[in-house]
Amino acid sequence: MSKLDETLEMLKDLTDAKAVSGNEREARDVMSRYIKDYADELYTDNLGSLVAKKTGAENGPKVMVAGHLDEVGFMVTRIDEKGFLSFQTIGGWWSQVMLAQRVTILTTKGEVTGVIGSKPPHVLSAEARKKPIDIKDMFIDIGAGSKEEAVSFGVRPGDSVVPYFEFTPLKNEKLLLAKAWDNRIGCAIAIEVLKSLKNESHPNIVYGVGTIQEEVGLRGAKTSAHLIEPDIAFGVDVGIAGDTPGISDHEADSKLGDGPQLILYDASMISHKGLRELVVGTAEEQNIPYQFASIPGGGTDSGSIHLTANGVPALSITIATRYIHSHAGILHRDDFENAVKLIVSVIKKLDRETVNKITFD
Repeated sequence: MSKLDETLEMLKDLTDAKAVSGNEREARDVMSRYIKDYADELYTDNLGSLVAKKTGAENGPKVMVAGHLDEVGFMVTRIDEKGFLSFQTIGGWWSQVMLAQRVTILTTKGEVTGVIGSKPPHVLSAEARKKPIDIKDMFIDIGAGSKEEAVSFGVRPGDSVVPYFEFTPLKNEKLLLAKAWDNRIGCAIAIEVLKSLKNESHPNIVYGVGTIQEEVGLRGAKTSAHLIEPDIAFGVDVGIAGDTPGISDHEADSKLGDGPQLILYDASMISHKGLRELVVGTAEEQNIPYQFASIPGGGTDSGSIHLTANGVPALSITIATRYIHSHAGILHRDDFENAVKLIVSVIKKLDRETVNKITFD
């Protein structure tokens, strides 16, 4: 199998994995399988975040590269007498991307297919048809005729509900369509960073991390960072693409294929100026394209990591992605590969002297 095929196979396996916040096991198993050959140690924290440790210099600074395992989804909260499921959103959802979408319920008896439904517009008033359906008025139809039949399928409150979508390269094969790019692409970056360092010397200890429960409060980043106690951290995630119709440059100006995004600030942190300057300088030395971006309405794992212990210089490096927090997102393969190249190039510079200069200047 060619390198191209191997990479696409990894991306497919990661995005096809079903892992809503609080139930990340399937994605963790996939990430473990792909990263284990490049790590000296593989372990988890007590909540289930995956840590892959790669030692370059025994006493070197600790560098954390963290993507999150979880994806947005839903949780079953109630089964009515007719067998329809009420649900709670897990992570941020926009109601207009939800209706008539296929989902998979993960039960103790196996997977159950469903579809998100609501009242049909034909029975709504003319005024009501003009308004988006509220999430609280939606339900999941699993084809059960009664509560008893739904229970017999194995469905019960607390079950995870995962968006269904198949990984698909588009006609332009650089553009990749899949669910859960947020944030399996970050997990893929962590895997590829350790893979790139397998036979390379580096003056530090690198931790490739798959965190849990990012979408509901950056929780796994907090616990895994307390476990690792990093000196430098990179949160790797998706960012907002501004290259679709109707978006002004003022709202978002990043374009697919123009390089990884360096996040200046978001709702969870202001990026560390010294680390950001090192990354920018490295990108320019290596002729790696990059874009600046900000996310005023959201945060990344860096938001928790940078507050660990007495503070960790951190920067979020993200991949511009269309249609995040929906069943189907699109990103550009070149941005993924350039993010890996950039992070690896920076890691090779992060010896103790450089880290001290970043931290204390």
